[in-house]
Amino acid sequence: MMDEQTLNQAFGQLQRVLGERATRDKTHRLGYSRDWSPRHRSHVDLPDIAVVPKTTDEVVEIVKIAYQHRLPIVPFAGGTGMGGGAAAWKGGIAIETKSLNRILELDENNMMVTVQAGITIWDLNEQLAHHGLWFPHQPESKRACTIGASIGCDNDSTFGLRYGKILDVLSNVVLVTGEGKAVRIGRRKASFTSTGYKLLDLIVGSEGTLGVVTEATLRVFPLPATRLVRGFVCRSLEDGIRALERMLGSGLGVESAHLNCRRRLHFYTHAYREKYQREPDIPDWAEAILFLSFAGDPEVVDFGLGKATRILVGEFAAEGVKEQEMVDGWWASKHTLHFLPFRQKWPDSQRQKKFGAADIGLPLGRVQEAYQRFLDIASRWGQDILGMTVYNESPNKPTASISFAVFVDDSTEESVANFYRYVKEMSAMAVEMEGTMSSYIGDGDRLGGFNELEHGESYSYMKRIKEVFDPGGIFNPGKKFESRWIPRV
Repeated sequence: MMDEQTLNQAFGQLQRVLGERATRDKTHRLGYSRDWSPRHRSHVDLPDIAVVPKTTDEVVEIVKIAYQHRLPIVPFAGGTGMGGGAAAWKGGIAIETKSLNRILELDENNMMVTVQAGITIWDLNEQLAHHGLWFPHQPESKRACTIGASIGCDNDSTFGLRYGKILDVLSNVVLVTGEGKAVRIGRRKASFTSTGYKLLDLIVGSEGTLGVVTEATLRVFPLPATRLVRGFVCRSLEDGIRALERMLGSGLGVESAHLNCRRRLHFYTHAYREKYQREPDIPDWAEAILFLSFAGDPEVVDFGLGKATRILVGEFAAEGVKEQEMVDGWWASKHTLHFLPFRQKWPDSQRQKKFGAADIGLPLGRVQEAYQRFLDIASRWGQDILGMTVYNESPNKPTASISFAVFVDDSTEESVANFYRYVKEMSAMAVEMEGTMSSYIGDGDRLGGFNELEHGESYSYMKRIKEVFDPGGIFNPGKKFESRWIPRV
């Protein structure tokens, strides 16, 4: 609990800076009390104060006040994170970032845009489209997910196979550090640099533990003239991966590739079943479904899809998905978000149980083995298995960023605890297989401390880096180095 006198003093100072955009009203604070991470349905993490800045200068003043009183600061954006990274576990000040939502500069000549970090990816692209441009970092949550949240979480993107993750399209940021200094970090508008240390890489995935990102400069691209999306059924996950390797090795420019196990497909075809009142037509022998998109000039797209089909069908005995409506429904779920009202996976498929995942990254040769172990581990902890998706998040090469997903019963504390026991065992398996515990959700309040198993001696250096940026220890405490759910190693 925070000292009430200290809170009152800090709140008075914040009101002088922000007026009514600083509040201690419980009704307002409830809006910042949880994200999409599995929790008991009654669980909340109330910040002591909520603030809504509109400029970098206002964030500077907020941080100075927090540093003076040693009050925790938790940046809060769209609230769609699944790891508890935005949970005000230790109270303090929740900084609502979504009013930092302006485009500051569109430099079409250099194909760069500078934005405030609270703009949503959806809104950014709505504005870029008027100029024939788009920003290709596209998580499924893009209607709510902000640029700052993508930087903080280092989340996945539908189009990672062509454009990579956020770091591949990020040039620089403005970061407000723990002492209340606004510092520009990165490489201006150049594509790369060999000078200094790569501090920008530290900020990506830092989950608000090193500072508050208030601005970002990003690479944008021309809108594709056309796009085709197709699905292919494969006999195994391994066949799907090898087929993708073969396609890329042939010189094809595949825009996106997502490999689903048979179980996971049912999650993505929720809207299809609602519309057509039947299951999609998938052969009994098919254990995996590979979805591909090709984008660009029409003749190039047609050639790419034709070549991919010849590789999949001719060399890997795959079959094209017969029902394009099912493929279109899957694509709506992943990208366009054009759903029938009230007939979508969020929230229809969430009414009884909540989505949860172990988001491990693995070497390609271990994916099939990991799938079998996933089924065993999830069953042992009583998890309702949803299925597995392999994302590809590195330009022009297969990279197994995997969602091992389950439905979590949030009606009892024990069922939620069993979910995190499942995550712990899956995370340890990832390290055993020479992979990583998290490839897109982040440490949040779930893997902190336990992640030392992955990082070994370098873990102590991470703590020292935290101290340099955040000498008062106020930024998102309890993240990266502690967990409420999984014990330390």
